[in-house]
Amino acid sequence: MNEKTATRTIFFVAGLVTATWAVIVPFARFNTSVNEGGLGTLLLCLGFGAMAAMPVTGMLTTRYGCRRVIIAAAIVIMLSMPFLAFVSTPLLLGISLFVFGTGIGVTDCAMNVQAILVEKKAQRPLMSGFHGMYSVGGIAGAGLMTGFLSSGLSILSSTLVLITLVLLLLLLSFRQLLPYANPSEGPAFAVPKGTVLILGLICFIIFMAEGTVLDWSAVYLVDNRNVAESLGGLGFAAFATAMTAGRLTGDYIVARLGALAVVLAGAVAAMAGFVIIICSTPVWLLLTGYLLIGIGCANIVPVMFSQTGRQKSMPQTVAVPAVTTLGYIGVLAGPAIIGYIAHHSTLEHGFIFVIALLFMALVLSYSIRQLLKPGASY
Repeated sequence: MNEKTATRTIFFVAGLVTATWAVIVPFARFNTSVNEGGLGTLLLCLGFGAMAAMPVTGMLTTRYGCRRVIIAAAIVIMLSMPFLAFVSTPLLLGISLFVFGTGIGVTDCAMNVQAILVEKKAQRPLMSGFHGMYSVGGIAGAGLMTGFLSSGLSILSSTLVLITLVLLLLLLSFRQLLPYANPSEGPAFAVPKGTVLILGLICFIIFMAEGTVLDWSAVYLVDNRNVAESLGGLGFAAFATAMTAGRLTGDYIVARLGALAVVLAGAVAAMAGFVIIICSTPVWLLLTGYLLIGIGCANIVPVMFSQTGRQKSMPQTVAVPAVTTLGYIGVLAGPAIIGYIAHHSTLEHGFIFVIALLFMALVLSYSIRQLLKPGASY
């Protein structure tokens, strides 16, 4: 296994554990007997855990290297996952989600630091492929969990099997994870500004759309569209399948069509997907909507990370953690907002809110070109 394969493996693991949580959500809600608003609050605990961890991840990777930070975060994730599947009180679930979110936040930020370093060393585009492996992990996690549950395994047993798989993958990739990271440059913490702020906002919106699918697709299909509980993970699986196909071909697509065209077309496709799931009831149409969301979101975030290295507003060593933090807040904290909207109105109205944000991302994408370094492609 080389450095590129090890990086792909870590992205796969991140997708695997995130999709596992997506399938656990309805069971966690049943175990704790919370309503949409209560679930939204609990999801906010997950977001707070990530928000607390991400800003310091750049400093941690600089001091200890990507390898140690990624492995430590993965251990936190593995230790917290079983609790998500069986705790029966909202307080314990909130604590478990905070710890789980901390591990997810550190892993997501550290693996992107590793990805940027490996891509720079290879001197060719690799980012879409790395993020594609995250989507592959999402497919595997949703598919395996759905298969285990359909075969009669309990949610706890299914989760423990996935944890065992994660442990094996970490052991295989450990030696090829980078023992270093970017040298310290500028302050350890920085408020996003200029182009970095715009890139981060776009990532926030796209990740919020992804987080809405992650945390609410199973609940929506089971509770609002009467899909069997054991098949609740199919929405996320369809989303992840489309995103995987889009990202694995992303470098080629961006080279042919241009980054801006990919971002604009992606935002339109994602909006169309949400419209379909709001207006449809047949399962095949619902899955088509999730496929469109996946296709639309696939390459927007990788494009934004690539542009982070070309902007002139902030040093790259500060800009990358800033964009990562702001963006991933969307996938972790954003769905809590959807929960509150669903509690006070309907889940469909929460999806309409996401559509409005996607339109904002489309508009913001126009302002990036003139803010980049001269000669930068977009």
